[in-house]
Amino acid sequence: MMRKIKLIWDFRGMAASKTAEHHEIHLKEYIQNEKLSIDITGWSSISEMHAIAYMVVEEKDMILIRDTLKPHRGEVYNS
Repeated sequence: MMRKIKLIWDFRGMAASKTAEHHEIHLKEYIQNEKLSIDITGWSSISEMHAIAYMVVEEKDMILIRDTLKPHRGEVYNS
């Protein structure tokens, strides 16, 4: 089974949650436009001043998507 990688975009400041929520919309648009079979995206509020948006990709696709979308970081995804 192929490992999955969670690509993460960090947002900070008073509008972090709204920005992360909006960024997820763009991630879903990218998936649709590129006709990818990615089905895990989301956003999460870490604290009042920090939120993340994320997309889970297969390891084999990670480099191409990383270079295109430029996430701030990534981690191995454990479902």
